[in-house]
Amino acid sequence: MPHLLVVEDDLAVRDLVAEIAAEDGYTVAQAADVRQARIQIDRQKPDVMLLDMKLPDGNGIELWKNTDLPNTQLVFMTAHSSVDSAIEALRCGAVDYLLKPVSLRRLRGVLGELKTAPAQGLTSGAPDCFSKMVGHSRAMQLLCAHIEKVAPTQATVLLVGESGTGKELAAEAIHLASARHQQPFMPINCGAISSNLIESELFGHEKGSFTGADRQHKGYFERACGGTLFLDEITEMSMDLQVRLLRVLETGRFMRVGTHEEIAADVRVIAATNRDPEQAVSSGALREDLYHRLSVFPLVLPPLREREDDVLLLAGYFLDELNLEGGTTKIFAPEALKAMRDYSWPGNIRELRNYVYRSYILADDVIAGDFNSFELEAHSAGWGSEILVPVGVPLAEANRQLILATLKQCGGAKKAAAEMLGISLKTLYNRLDEYGVEEPGRVSSR
Repeated sequence: MPHLLVVEDDLAVRDLVAEIAAEDGYTVAQAADVRQARIQIDRQKPDVMLLDMKLPDGNGIELWKNTDLPNTQLVFMTAHSSVDSAIEALRCGAVDYLLKPVSLRRLRGVLGELKTAPAQGLTSGAPDCFSKMVGHSRAMQLLCAHIEKVAPTQATVLLVGESGTGKELAAEAIHLASARHQQPFMPINCGAISSNLIESELFGHEKGSFTGADRQHKGYFERACGGTLFLDEITEMSMDLQVRLLRVLETGRFMRVGTHEEIAADVRVIAATNRDPEQAVSSGALREDLYHRLSVFPLVLPPLREREDDVLLLAGYFLDELNLEGGTTKIFAPEALKAMRDYSWPGNIRELRNYVYRSYILADDVIAGDFNSFELEAHSAGWGSEILVPVGVPLAEANRQLILATLKQCGGAKKAAAEMLGISLKTLYNRLDEYGVEEPGRVSSR
């Protein structure tokens, strides 16, 4: 039988964990502090160790670092979650990171997985899991290192970054580097699905549950069974749906629309937003409890302007793909390379890819370019325009002014305005509906 050591100063929590573990086939030892933990380890080295990060006589991380347990699988527990503590836990080789009060369903799931997993951790991911993460900059190396640490665990991940920084690629890399890599990876843009349909799309529905439901439909949670669900633009999800999502994350179960029968959700969730999540919580766009549940391990994706020479590496990567597809051998001229290196790329990787594609189409053999090409693009997009927002104006009002000014600059073309703002077309429509915009360039009096 596998042996579990629970190191936790709260007697009630220790007893509860011990009871659940014993029911799951473990032998269990308990320790209330660092001193007792060392005594228990000397008596019998554990196969699995549940370790509180803060103990009465020391630090759980320091205890682990000073103990030689190469064949022990580690799970940290803490009531004081932070980005630094989550990263430090994963650097220690922890296979999971549980927030207190610990969900009993999740605890049972973790213990069940660790009982059958090899001592070195869960099954390794795909060998080419980072093939789409192009870049050699320090920022990208750090991002890939964190992905490599968090991928084998079951921790939920929140990806935060500007539009066009590659959040979906990072989510797919986490999936490919995990034990779930042979199962489905399903990305969902929460801002692009109608608010009337998104609940059905996520959880499915039964035949006859609403008008038009002429057959049973399996939602993303059911179709992604065993795999990973990527929820992009999580702040665009309605409050009611955020409550349901939180319940699924906490209980591991969901119900199709039109039924009361629960279905187990064997899905890892990765969420993403291009907004500051704490500001989204303050403005009421994101529930605070859901934010903390999603951000067990937050990852910030660096903008392209902070990735040193990755700009040229990415440009070459995109050009190589186009040459291979078109059977050509086009190259960049030195002045084009200099212009790309010096430009700030406010639209990040998406803007760079579009620029390379347009330049490839226009060029014969050599892609020549300088600042003029970028200035032309900036002028056509209206980036030279300015709006003045007084200090102290609420963020929502500043956003309103920016969105309406951008729409006006684009001559009422909503798709162009959405691309310039770095949001989905659906998100723009939702914002304009809030502002009472009835037609391009015209705002109602309400």
